[in-house]
Amino acid sequence: MLVQRVLQPTGGDESWTVLDDDFTVIEPIEMFLAHLTVIERSPTTVRSYAFDLRDYFQFLGLHEIDWDTVALEQLGRFAGWLRLAPDARAGTVTALPTVTPHCSATTINRKLSAIGSFYRFHARHGVSCADLLTAMNPSGARSSSWRPFLAHLGDRGTRKTIKLTPPRRLPRTLTDEQTAAILACCDRLRDRFLIALLAGTGMRVGEALGLRHEDIDPAERLVRVRARRNSNQARVKCGQREIPIAPALIRLYTDYLVTEYGDLDCDYVFVNLWAGNHGDPWRYWNVTDLIARLRRCSGIEFTAHMFRHTYATELLRREVPPEVVQKLLGHASTTTTIGTYAHLDITHVRDALERSGWLARAAGTPTATEGGR
Repeated sequence: MLVQRVLQPTGGDESWTVLDDDFTVIEPIEMFLAHLTVIERSPTTVRSYAFDLRDYFQFLGLHEIDWDTVALEQLGRFAGWLRLAPDARAGTVTALPTVTPHCSATTINRKLSAIGSFYRFHARHGVSCADLLTAMNPSGARSSSWRPFLAHLGDRGTRKTIKLTPPRRLPRTLTDEQTAAILACCDRLRDRFLIALLAGTGMRVGEALGLRHEDIDPAERLVRVRARRNSNQARVKCGQREIPIAPALIRLYTDYLVTEYGDLDCDYVFVNLWAGNHGDPWRYWNVTDLIARLRRCSGIEFTAHMFRHTYATELLRREVPPEVVQKLLGHASTTTTIGTYAHLDITHVRDALERSGWLARAAGTPTATEGGR
């Protein structure tokens, strides 16, 4: 099976579809992905769903299962199948227990979530899924208690029957020295301003690429993140918001305009100036190329998203209230902010204990509680 990019005849956002081995569109998948495009889901999201459903339909075809007659236990087999290496999925090669799983628990959970969305879409459009749509309540409260099968695939407020527990991975962050080294490797003011903007605002790359000059307010020292349709396919994922910025960032923006941007008549902040079509807004791949160059120059393995992680983590460590950090990042709730970023490494744990005076206590001195025993 093949995931194929689709360009809209009207020149709108690109979409994706899945072709079978005869290069024929797989209709159930196409209907769902076309729906996502119509409701303006991100092309990146549509692409991810396309690959997830390609894997799912490959599994169904290999085991001769119709997509609308899948049972709960077969979906569980699919989760196990994803852990196999591609050359072992056909069943001709036996995977050893010690072999590292091909897909992580996080990836498998994401694919299961995509499949849940796929079936919810078809259920709403009149597809009879028979036993697929019902499954025994895993709580065992009543033997006759039934719940929608789709609830196990991601409906909010319900317990998932098929869900793997991924290992807890803390967001990777950068030190001040590492950020300074990366900025020192920028030989263009445009590039330096982009990196400084990501580090100083916690913006996503798509939000930065969609910036217009009108979104930067030097007088108020604000950057405004706005959701709009952009010709470079840049998207705002976390909602519209205003982010206060440091005066140094305003000065860097001004230097960039005066020294490099010049008299160019363009709304976008980040554009081609030395390669490609002069004045065209930057796309995601331009940032990918820039990050690759900066990694080679600095010797630091980092991603653009790590600046967002660093920004949020540092604010929380400086005791900025979680609701303020939530607003700056554009999260829907403080639960997301705290759950993702409220972590401390051993250095900060030690600092907190020293500030409290705990580590200054003489070795062997009992605490007040111990002294009363």
